[in-house]
Amino acid sequence: MGIFLNSSVPYAIYREILSDPYFVDKSSLIDELIPVLGRRNRYICITRPRRFGKTVMAAMIAAFFTTANANADGTDSLFDSLQIAASKNYARHLHKYPVIYIDFSRTPETCTSYLSYISRIISGLKQDLQNEFQTLSISNTMPLWDIMQYIYEKTKSRFIFVLDEWDAVFHMSFISQKDREEYLLFLKNLLKDQVYTELAYMTGVLPIAKYSSGSQLNMFVEYDMAVSEKFCEYFGFLNTEVDHLYETYLHTAAQKKITRQDLKNWYDGYHTATGKRLYNPRSVVLALTDNQLRSYWTSAGPYDEIFYYIRNNIDSVRDDLVLLASGEHVSTKIGQFSAAFMELKTREQIYSAMVIYGLLTYEDGEVFIPNKELMDQYNELLLSKDSLGYVYRLAKKSEQMLQATLTNDTRTMETILQFAHHTEAPILSYNNETELSAVVNLCYLAARDSYRVEREDKAGKGYVDFIFYPQRKHLDGIILELKVDSTPQEAIHQIKEKEYALRFQGSLADKKRFTRRILAVGISYSKKTKEHRCAIEILHNPS
Repeated sequence: MGIFLNSSVPYAIYREILSDPYFVDKSSLIDELIPVLGRRNRYICITRPRRFGKTVMAAMIAAFFTTANANADGTDSLFDSLQIAASKNYARHLHKYPVIYIDFSRTPETCTSYLSYISRIISGLKQDLQNEFQTLSISNTMPLWDIMQYIYEKTKSRFIFVLDEWDAVFHMSFISQKDREEYLLFLKNLLKDQVYTELAYMTGVLPIAKYSSGSQLNMFVEYDMAVSEKFCEYFGFLNTEVDHLYETYLHTAAQKKITRQDLKNWYDGYHTATGKRLYNPRSVVLALTDNQLRSYWTSAGPYDEIFYYIRNNIDSVRDDLVLLASGEHVSTKIGQFSAAFMELKTREQIYSAMVIYGLLTYEDGEVFIPNKELMDQYNELLLSKDSLGYVYRLAKKSEQMLQATLTNDTRTMETILQFAHHTEAPILSYNNETELSAVVNLCYLAARDSYRVEREDKAGKGYVDFIFYPQRKHLDGIILELKVDSTPQEAIHQIKEKEYALRFQGSLADKKRFTRRILAVGISYSKKTKEHRCAIEILHNPS
């Protein structure tokens, strides 16, 4: 066993993952890779946002194919109980190949140059090959690919390459443009059209085109989450898989603090090209393990990460942010995020990058914020960046708006809404209730710190515009209905007629939360007078 060749590391990584009580079996991916072994299309690149299981799958693939962990009888307790064991290809390919596994995010100690970085990989591979093929006369001065070609000529050995985080090098501070070109040339020489390559499986966050505008790595077929259907179910958790994990949680958690609906609200919402919905896998596992709902995936990159992508052209996306933060979908084209777009300037480039990074999801020509985990980050952004102009100013009014609502101060509510209307916001044309809803949502943005705010939630006999579920026992529940060219009293009448308040009497968990009043809030806007009117009525008062 070597550092890179037939390393025991991926086997150890996958064994740890498999022992987790919240393990999900994705081993059928191996069965989809087997048919391309040794074929022309044996170069596969999987691009996904971080924390979507790329490293787990890479470790699984390397652990399965490598000869390093082969038992004498051809069995393996690690894989014998998994889905792949039912495949007709299982015994034929289990531990039958020399595997080169490289995690490109690893660096030498005190690494300050590309030469130091790449030398560790090249020298390590050469040493592994010399140790493995001791009967061959291998010169350390030969180029790495010439050594591997020589090994193939003498032994007919064909290698499986599993290259994880291949694009990590581009995010290292010491890498120059010349270094990038040399790195791409290294990968090309090592892999492209090399007969000793049985399979090249590569993972990264950004597509190859981001870094390679030429033909260096054009042998790879890329599979992303937004437009590629193949392999989509192996990265992220499907609804049925989360159901299974939640059953495990119910049987093992001493004190159950999380509902199944909580998991859906917080971590579901990513869409694949096949139309399947995916949960963020890391977040689901950590929430169930910790028995706590919070932002896990985005904890490594705060709201400034979102701002990074929009900062070069705030004007083109400012109005969209109002709609997105209110739960609406925004129409756009998703183009190829290529090397030419090192600085994101157009609206299409911005959204393409944000989808690739998992900060938005994409379906049927529209982008949207997938879940509460990310929605919280957008809310924080809107409350923090004055460069967002009217969006920031309205968001800062939202604490005052919530307090006015809870104290039945309709005059202040109307004043804040009029302030919103007098901004320069082009979205405030109020052509329909969707635009009114987006602005009202912005005016209540601070409420999301203490409420779970749902849009168009099924309630009673219809769908309510907004329903505010308090996350603290001392707060009132709020039902908010909007009307254009009508009256706030008509909005409240609809709330009562449709029995929207029944939504607060749902599950036992909900009943424990809603210990105070339920407020019916009606907000109207007149296109003729350009005025807002508000009314509040108490529907339920336990005192």
